[in-house]
Amino acid sequence: MGQGKASKDGDRRVGRRAVLIGGAVAAAGSAVLARDELTRLWWRTPGVEKPRKEGEVDYAGARWVAASEANWRRADRPDDYGIDMVVVHVTQGSYASAVKVFQDPEHKAAAHYIVRKDGHITQMIRELDVAYHAGNRAYNERSVGIEHEGFVERPEDLTDAMYEASARLTARICARYDIPVDREHIIGHVEVPGTDHTDPGRHWDWDRYMKLVRAARTAPARALPDRSPRDLR
Repeated sequence: MGQGKASKDGDRRVGRRAVLIGGAVAAAGSAVLARDELTRLWWRTPGVEKPRKEGEVDYAGARWVAASEANWRRADRPDDYGIDMVVVHVTQGSYASAVKVFQDPEHKAAAHYIVRKDGHITQMIRELDVAYHAGNRAYNERSVGIEHEGFVERPEDLTDAMYEASARLTARICARYDIPVDREHIIGHVEVPGTDHTDPGRHWDWDRYMKLVRAARTAPARALPDRSPRDLR
């Protein structure tokens, strides 16, 4: 989350009615909804929404705690929006406070995951869906957001367990979507265009983190590997 107010991207969920209205408007030659947007939203039509099971996670070992539906937008990534980036955040607060605000519909922001200081991982939004975490609509649509418990000005909050757990998570996300393991595709919130946030801050050890991600990316699969979004449908 970083400094400043909760990130907002001006993004809002589009109701099913909007698809029908948009189709009629487009047929009339209006530019209110672009054709590519209508294509991405085809599955919102009643009767074709893809089924999901409550409580499913995309990363094995993560605990599911649902964020408020006001803080993310339902999607079908990577079919409608390609995923090619991971955005690293620091919560500027405790794990409990992060969960609380992500469940608050007035907050208007949430990340897909939270990594605690002890390495525990909580998933609050499916990777299929667009989380309002980056403060930039285009970046939200193309990325997975990972929050880390702590404060940017307190290096002691960035524990070994946190780095290692987060690196394994990022490595699996990169493997799942063929994301290059480099600093162009694994970035901090501060690097998102138009943001006023500073996280993960100057104490975040990028060299260490990227080495851990690369090591985890090339490590043999575990006995219980996480499943892809398609496997969970």
